[in-house]
Amino acid sequence: MNASKRLNLSVQYACARDGLPVRADFFRWARAALDGGGAIAIRLVDIDEGQALNRNYRGKDYPTNVLSFPYDTEPVVQGDLVICPAVVAREAAEQSKPLAAHYAHLTVHGMLHLQGWDHDIDNDAQRMEDKEREILAALGYPDPYAA
Repeated sequence: MNASKRLNLSVQYACARDGLPVRADFFRWARAALDGGGAIAIRLVDIDEGQALNRNYRGKDYPTNVLSFPYDTEPVVQGDLVICPAVVAREAAEQSKPLAAHYAHLTVHGMLHLQGWDHDIDNDAQRMEDKEREILAALGYPDPYAA
């Protein structure tokens, strides 16, 4: 595979690893959402780090499920995703979703952000949600937006 299509992925566990997806899972989800190549780091963090990052970078003083830090899109996508497993697990339970499906969704969602997708405007949000549904269906996961 040439460099323009290769995905270099590192996964950092800055929290307890028990029950969390492994690198191969994140690789499969990230690769499915990536057009072209990439150099991506995924960092799994505890509540305190998740809250500090969300506060410092988004001005929101609570931990969130995923944060995207894009650095470049050419010649390959470069960026970081920060995922807070405690928030992911809580949301999956509240929404009665399989945990792996929620991790897959958030990884795909974050990867789309790294590539410039956004959901601040209704039309953009619909396009992004449709793209997420398409990628997740190809991975064998249900519609994450179904009621």
